[in-house]
Amino acid sequence: MTFSPALAIPLFFAMLVLLEAGRRLRARPGHHKLEGPGFPAIEGAVFGLFGLLLAFTFSGAVSRWDAHRNLIVEEANDIGTAYLRLDLLPAAAQPELRELFRQYTTIRAHRFDYLPDTPQTIAAAAESERLQGEIWSRSLVAANSPGANPDATKLLLPALNAMIDITSARRNAFEMHPPGIVYFLLFVLSCACALLAGYGMVGQKRSLVYLVGFAFIVSFTIYATLEIEYPRRGFIRLTTRNQVLLDVRDSMK
Repeated sequence: MTFSPALAIPLFFAMLVLLEAGRRLRARPGHHKLEGPGFPAIEGAVFGLFGLLLAFTFSGAVSRWDAHRNLIVEEANDIGTAYLRLDLLPAAAQPELRELFRQYTTIRAHRFDYLPDTPQTIAAAAESERLQGEIWSRSLVAANSPGANPDATKLLLPALNAMIDITSARRNAFEMHPPGIVYFLLFVLSCACALLAGYGMVGQKRSLVYLVGFAFIVSFTIYATLEIEYPRRGFIRLTTRNQVLLDVRDSMK
């Protein structure tokens, strides 16, 4: 089971239980309809706080998702630019560097396919850093070798630097998430809203459509938020966007 369903499914059933618990509590003898502004004010405050927190969390997740996709395109552009500037190097040094670029681009395309701290991720990170160092050192030597374009150092090295720097930006973007307390509050407020919604149901007749519909909509929205926030843990992935990097690799002759 993936990360998001493992949290959303228990939330769905917890909300069903609390909706029914609130309905039964309201139906108990001696629980008359609440008068005055007290209960509606509390109910409105809790629902309002939950809606605000969910809206900001979902909006932030979508923004970070877009940032991930933009960084992939930016990295593809940086790699493509650096690759084209290999033409400034001596012809004898180019074939080996071009092969290193193809290997590096393949590694970068699949760098974030797996969860953090897994053997595949650790191995991909180590190989990526090794190739970065080798490309940099070989390019530095070639740029200062006889036969290199006079502007090779000025044009190629900044392009390589940008290609390497973008890797840190992508890594930091994947590690940037709201504090865990935010999701804890979402779950607590979801349960509180379910209890209050059940308590506020008119009449004592159970409405399965209302109970299941309310629990499903809330839990599915939180599920979607988690899927977007953690694209390596659930069903939503960035693999289609990574095709941009693979296209750059395929264009390398």
